[in-house]
Amino acid sequence: MRHQVAHGKLGRNTSHREALMRNLAVALFRHERIETTVPKARALRPYAEKLITLAKRGDLHARRLAARHIHDHEILQKLFAELGERYRTRMGGYTRILKTGIRKGDSADMGLIELVDAKLQKAVAADETKKAEKSEKAEKAPKAEKAPKAEKPAKAVKAEKPAKAPKAEKPAKAEKAPKAKKEKAEKPAKAEKPAKEPKKAAAKKSK
Repeated sequence: MRHQVAHGKLGRNTSHREALMRNLAVALFRHERIETTVPKARALRPYAEKLITLAKRGDLHARRLAARHIHDHEILQKLFAELGERYRTRMGGYTRILKTGIRKGDSADMGLIELVDAKLQKAVAADETKKAEKSEKAEKAPKAEKAPKAEKPAKAVKAEKPAKAPKAEKPAKAEKAPKAKKEKAEKPAKAEKPAKEPKKAAAKKSK
């Protein structure tokens, strides 16, 4: 039998689940709208509304009870100073849940949980009006002519290097005198040998 089981466990043990609720409540009071899964948003809704009820009381004991769950001093101050005064005349129903669709990764059912009468819409509208006013002023104001850019100083011309003196011409080499050819001594002509007489004539002389 399900006796005294008023909430889901969200797949977490007690300490993990309480830490999750604290962190979600702090994020909700800081941004006044957060996106999470629908089961977490449904678990956060009564948790956050009980804290706002304590803020509406506003006494020291209520602040100490809320400080058990809200460990951020800045958010605790906002809860009692701003949110408690905002919902002073509202009898419950301080939050709403809006479904946004299915998460692609794991097909989880996603939703937005936000504070009723949150200043989100007003802040967005104020930002848009400020942007529109700035754009109108920018259009009306004549654009200041841009000052002409200062011309860059001309680069100093490098001094020309002095021309190198022409190299002294080397003196022409003295022409070598032609070597005298040694005249070969003429060989004495050979004495001509007496012509040989024919043998027949020699034989006749001997006779």
